[in-house]
Amino acid sequence: MESSIRDAAHNLPEADVLDAVVIGAGFAGLYTLYRLRGLGLSARICEAGSGIGGTWFWNRYPGARCDVESLEYSYSFSEELQQEWRWTERYASQPEILRYLNYVADRFDLRRDIQLDTRVTAAIFDEASNRWSIETNRGGISARFCVMATGCLSAPNLPAYKGLESFQGKCYYTAQWPHEEVHFDGQQVGVIGTGSSAIQSVPIIAREASHLFVFQRTPNFSVPAHNAPLSPGAIEDWKTNCAAYRQQARTAPFGMLVEQGVNSALDVAEPERQAEYERRWSRGGLCIYGAFADLFANKEANDTAAEFVRSKIRSIVRDPAVAEKLLPKGFPLGTKRVCVDTGYFATFNRPNVTLIDIRTTPIEAITASGLRTSDTEYRLDSIVFATGFDAITGALRNIDIRGRAGVPLKEKWSAGPSTCLGLMVADFRIYS
Repeated sequence: MESSIRDAAHNLPEADVLDAVVIGAGFAGLYTLYRLRGLGLSARICEAGSGIGGTWFWNRYPGARCDVESLEYSYSFSEELQQEWRWTERYASQPEILRYLNYVADRFDLRRDIQLDTRVTAAIFDEASNRWSIETNRGGISARFCVMATGCLSAPNLPAYKGLESFQGKCYYTAQWPHEEVHFDGQQVGVIGTGSSAIQSVPIIAREASHLFVFQRTPNFSVPAHNAPLSPGAIEDWKTNCAAYRQQARTAPFGMLVEQGVNSALDVAEPERQAEYERRWSRGGLCIYGAFADLFANKEANDTAAEFVRSKIRSIVRDPAVAEKLLPKGFPLGTKRVCVDTGYFATFNRPNVTLIDIRTTPIEAITASGLRTSDTEYRLDSIVFATGFDAITGALRNIDIRGRAGVPLKEKWSAGPSTCLGLMVADFRIYS
């Protein structure tokens, strides 16, 4: 196989023989192309979508927005770019982030080296030529370097429920949302999943649907966003001090500008501890991470933060039985993704919203008219699959990647993924 690929590479047009190929045109891919050009290398991005943006091109579901504050969720490589672009909200929405990425592509003339509608199917390293042979749906490319800018959350987890093909209504996947507007007015809608995309979209869908059924397997910790327009003062402060803020973020836990407490949660009196959690809850966002120094090093300390969030859920959701189902238990705060929401828990106070615990009553099948659990059948006009991603390694496993001696990456990782600093894999000379 390798020899045939090597022979094919020798016959490629000169334009398809490059220094580097970058797979993916999201945040990482665009910046990688910019840096490669700066090094004087010829490079091309191969992007499966019909537009740039990566995550922000595909995820267009209702309420999609970033859970990192927009001023931080932006490039720092260009001072001119930081001064030119003005974010409008504390947490930018998907359309605004996509506009930003398109602005960056135009601002730095990146589009001429981006090939859209190009899905990479294989990347095979040829030891004889010390080059990568890249196979796509539009032909082959040869490159010295192969950079996988495929992202951690880009391979959708598409469930294979029994009977799915029989459903007569509409199916939507949050990770592959239609580019045209979708409305649920007057419909009975089911949302499967209660991760980040569901937590963002459920409040909006609930305002449109005649009835919304939320099918939950694992309840999640979520904190309020308290999203709002950015004030001129906040914008100007960032533009004036962004270099200092960026440096602070680079050395901060989680890489975010979070006010970090220095005390143990266990060394302060209960009223003081509760007051600090309340202050951060009122501020909104993930600043609760930094409330105390040992929340991620001491389970007992973490329990105080987790119980605080659970107490907030109980105070928001009026029906105690529903609140109990929504309480995340069995794992510490922050060991699974903490979500940032706008009105998620309050949505379960609406008379047109029903929460179904599918750990207790599992989904058995999708039917022609809806969905059947172990005890009830629900008539649905539309089903939204907020079932997340084959995270971290999924996008890499979807490509036939082969390293030295033709060993497939899937085989190399048969016992689990192993990397150097999460960036490189021995015997593969591939970067991610």
